[in-house]
Amino acid sequence: MNWNWVILGLGIVFEVLGTICMKLADGFTKLVPSVFVFLFYGLSLVSLVFVLKKMEVSIAYAIWASLGIVLIAIIGMVFYKEPVSVARIISILLIIAGIFGLELF
Repeated sequence: MNWNWVILGLGIVFEVLGTICMKLADGFTKLVPSVFVFLFYGLSLVSLVFVLKKMEVSIAYAIWASLGIVLIAIIGMVFYKEPVSVARIISILLIIAGIFGLELF
């Protein structure tokens, strides 16, 4: 098992949790979610820093940022009732295709 991928995955999860907490913090007016924003983003960045010791920055950051975007878009549509459209779905699929393209080529 390549631990870099596990750590990168954890970093992505922490980044997504931080973004969810940002929504719950309601403009930093709610204390607990506001604290978790900084905690989760801090853990996410620490994870990324460790991964960058062994992975190319272009690959690691692209995967970290892109999968975070994809997951947040899906969470927004499912849990926050954000609009679902063909254009959004195609855009998400293009982001995923871009991740694979960077990794493969």
